[in-house]
Amino acid sequence: MSQPRRLAGLLALTTFALYLPVAWYGFVNYDDNLYITENPIVQAGVTWAGVKWAFTTGALSNWNPLAWLSFMTDCGVFGLNPAGPHLVNVLFHAANTALLFGLLLRLTAKVWPAAVVAALFAWHPLHVESVAWISERKDVLSTFFALLALLNYARYVEELKAKSSKAKVYFAWCLAAFALGLMAKPMLVTLPCVMLLLDFWPLNRVAGLAFRNGQLATRNRQLLLEKWPLFLLTAVSCSLTYWAQKSGGSIVPPTPVPLLRWLGNAPVAVVGYLGNLFWPSGLCVIYPRPDHIAPASVGWSVAVLLLISAAAWQGRQTKPYLLTGWLWFVGTLVPVLGLVQIGTANQAMADRYTYIPAIGFFIAVVFLVRDLVVRIRLPKIIVTGATIGLLLACILAMEHQLQFWRDSETLFRRAVAVTHNNDIALVNLGAALEGQGRYEAALAVDLQAEQLTPNRYQIHHNLGNLLDQLGRPAEALTEHRAAARLGPEQPFLHYGLGTALVNAGQTGAAVQEFYEAARLDAHDARPHLGLAEIYLQQNRGPEAVDELRAALRADPNNIEVLTFTAQVLAASENPSVRNGQGAFVLAAKANLLTGGGRPTVLDVLGMACAEMGKFDEAQMAAQQALAVAEAMKLNKLEPVRQRLELYKNHQPWRESFGVTNLPAKN
Repeated sequence: MSQPRRLAGLLALTTFALYLPVAWYGFVNYDDNLYITENPIVQAGVTWAGVKWAFTTGALSNWNPLAWLSFMTDCGVFGLNPAGPHLVNVLFHAANTALLFGLLLRLTAKVWPAAVVAALFAWHPLHVESVAWISERKDVLSTFFALLALLNYARYVEELKAKSSKAKVYFAWCLAAFALGLMAKPMLVTLPCVMLLLDFWPLNRVAGLAFRNGQLATRNRQLLLEKWPLFLLTAVSCSLTYWAQKSGGSIVPPTPVPLLRWLGNAPVAVVGYLGNLFWPSGLCVIYPRPDHIAPASVGWSVAVLLLISAAAWQGRQTKPYLLTGWLWFVGTLVPVLGLVQIGTANQAMADRYTYIPAIGFFIAVVFLVRDLVVRIRLPKIIVTGATIGLLLACILAMEHQLQFWRDSETLFRRAVAVTHNNDIALVNLGAALEGQGRYEAALAVDLQAEQLTPNRYQIHHNLGNLLDQLGRPAEALTEHRAAARLGPEQPFLHYGLGTALVNAGQTGAAVQEFYEAARLDAHDARPHLGLAEIYLQQNRGPEAVDELRAALRADPNNIEVLTFTAQVLAASENPSVRNGQGAFVLAAKANLLTGGGRPTVLDVLGMACAEMGKFDEAQMAAQQALAVAEAMKLNKLEPVRQRLELYKNHQPWRESFGVTNLPAKN
């Protein structure tokens, strides 16, 4: 085996071994619940219904079907064991390390600089977040395809220079890999620009950077034109991302924050990323955006960036890697600098955003140091020792950072410890403690968050939910009222207030809040479910059915909506409500979406079959529900057994419905 192959294998194996501790880590309550642990469609594994959903959903305000499919594959193979998806992330990161080494070696023919860049990429602590956070499969997966695209682009250029017919084949592979990468994470939209940078160095395809009569040289225009299919994919990805952000409610009015805070954060963040690359201390999962950014900080940051840019431009002839590396770093950060304002813009920066940009930084630094070492003829033993020392320091810092991802409590305690006034971290820490049943400790943390930002509706909303858990409904109602008052345009706050009013017996007021929540968000089924349950309790069957149908229109693939509606149509004591055929269609759809792996869905499917008089099928569905529930070691199986006995006697199941189990208010 050649030396480069041995090096690639060694880099990948070492990376995998260093990240192996994540196999013992769990899911965290920051997006992992939305992507996996509370997502029944994903938990069903790869199904035709799931594939269709992945390509048509704008869930979590992004269009990334390949990421969804990868999580479905995880669940199909590993179930809900977090070790599996953790190790898949590590495998992708190790593969990316080997691919990066191979790419740089092909581009530069410099073995050791390529190896050092790949090692820094693999072991820098700033990349721990992208690997140890299951939800950030998007990073490692998209980068895998991005590197494949760049490798195929490099081969395309080689074949083009040799005037080989294979050039078109490699360009097609490059295009396919880029498309797959965009389907994993749209942050890759700047990759065609990276290819243009590689055209400058090290591919040396650019005919100078000077303008001629106001236009680029013909050769340089050709480099732009050859990439039009890549830029077209970028435009499509941007359009789909905008659609997903808009449908997810993340597109906000243009001026929710002061102009200086909005624009000023970009240069400050870039300098912050540079600082963390050089000295990665105090890393954490959430860096809150400050309420005020001093003009001096913005000015100093802009000055630093201009100086580095000027130096890179000045050295474009003698040290072209500086310009390529620097523009790679800054350019690939542009989509995540907040210049296009999305959501509430509460984060100043994020470690995961450096996963691809840092490659450019490492290229610039490593090749600059190599040139300096050659120029001053530094002894090889000193260079080797310094390189080993640097990489060992990265490994130690990486292992230190890795331990904070063990669980949600550790993760957010770290964020609280190394940042100031981090109410987002406090809220998530409170949720972690609440998830452990430590309600009093969670309440103390949430109250601390409330002291920091008393006018933030999310905190009052969380306090209301927590006080509900503590059996303090009057105080919970007060908090929910405060949340709705502070965020009157937030539909989930009206829904939360509605459920609190239901718990307080104020169903008339609850109806108004549910109607307001439904008005504000046409895609949220929960307010319609709340209204349906109230109407069922009041024996207003036709109105309840209307609301259930509205819930289905709002969210046609929601498992809870499908299951509850089917249950009402199959088992209601009110004959004017029952519709066995309609119940069966909905229950069958829910069963298809969940891959036959949800006992509650199978149980309702049995109810629907019984209502239709198909008691043999009802018995089979109930028996399957029991078998799946027993395999999952679930309790409360007696009601299913009771229904099974009824089906054996050719009797359907009947029940009354009241306001008892409204969906979560989060």
